[in-house]
Amino acid sequence: MLNPIPDTRHPSSWGLYVITDRSRTKGRPLEVVVDAALAGGAKAIQLREKDLSTRDLYKLIERLLPLVRGRGAHLLINDRVDLTLALPIDGVHLARTSLPPAETRALLGPTRLIGVSCHSLEEAIEAERGGADFIVFGPLFPTPSKAAYGSPVGLTQIKEMRRQIRLPILGIGGVTTPNAASVMASGTDGVAVISAVMMADDPADAVSALLRVIRSTPRGIAGH
Repeated sequence: MLNPIPDTRHPSSWGLYVITDRSRTKGRPLEVVVDAALAGGAKAIQLREKDLSTRDLYKLIERLLPLVRGRGAHLLINDRVDLTLALPIDGVHLARTSLPPAETRALLGPTRLIGVSCHSLEEAIEAERGGADFIVFGPLFPTPSKAAYGSPVGLTQIKEMRRQIRLPILGIGGVTTPNAASVMASGTDGVAVISAVMMADDPADAVSALLRVIRSTPRGIAGH
């Protein structure tokens, strides 16, 4: 049995999970956009820059960590268990092509966070059994960044998922300020976004607006 995550670190408290994509920052350095997102209230950043070399990712994390730590937020990296072990970041986010959650947990120990991208109830159950701390489920709506993962799954599956798993669920895929309330009302504990923050003219305002919607809508009940 894993040790409970302290409430200040529990993914159900984040509301918003900001995923990076430096190709969508409108020419701004990624550090500038991340810093603005943190200033707007983001408490969790996932570094998702798949095309960077290990050395470049390492250097980028070293630049981002002071920004994230300075705001009392959390930094996870997509897929790279090796860099999670090498640097004092908070955890790793796994895809279906990544190391399985159970093997990842064995390597990282009980205190690092493990998020898992899921596209079905079966995958969510597998992630929970494997020791994940939270799942990101989608794509919920049409979005170019998630087109490769198939047609949007919509919100209906979240209600069934909420009944069967105790992990925090974050909805992803085409989530925007106007539709975030419907995502939360379906039973999620928060939302994950890329373009809605990365491409925003003012990322801080975009985060603040999303968090206002998220916090004013009844949330799903996460397992502890």
